[in-house]
Amino acid sequence: MPDARKRLLELADGQGVSLAALSQMIGRNPSYLQQYIRKGSPRKLDEKDRATLAGFFGVGESELGGPGEISADSPSARRQGAWVAVPRLALDASAGPGAFGAEELPFDAFRFSARWLREQGFDPAMLSVIAVSGDSMEPLLRDGDEILVDRTPRPLRDGVHVVRLGEALHVKRVQQVRPGAIKLISANEAYLPVEVGLPDVDVIGRVVWKGGRL
Repeated sequence: MPDARKRLLELADGQGVSLAALSQMIGRNPSYLQQYIRKGSPRKLDEKDRATLAGFFGVGESELGGPGEISADSPSARRQGAWVAVPRLALDASAGPGAFGAEELPFDAFRFSARWLREQGFDPAMLSVIAVSGDSMEPLLRDGDEILVDRTPRPLRDGVHVVRLGEALHVKRVQQVRPGAIKLISANEAYLPVEVGLPDVDVIGRVVWKGGRL
């Protein structure tokens, strides 16, 4: 397999992102990158597609077949392992009355230190970044903040989580109140807590980091 195709497959596998999702991210049909890697069609990536993918993974275009293509085993390629590109999803987690998520496809990425992620015990393949919408979690989380969500399956415990109620995503502090039920609590006291049965809510993941403008 030519180096550019091999490198793209390594990057996708390393980040836990499917080739179908990446194909849709660059505006192609879901099988586009699968055919590119497995069948060599197209022979080379379109310049715009290559730039989008390189930006998403945080690598140079040369690693994906751009000018000055380099081997996937080169020191430059190995140095990329110091950073992990965590996908940003085109979703909003409502910190208010409720937000409806768009299709869960990455459109960008945040790069985190691979060492820091290891120290925190995070599996990069189980991480994603989404935006906060609304004011019910202020001052802890503000409208427009970006949150890192850990989707690793673990026993539910109290803390700030992203949950889905119906089609709406919410970010709330989750508190276990009795067997089979949890309470969704807002940081903003203007919003009252809501108790829901576990069968009625899907706990997407725990919020483990936030970022935003001062």
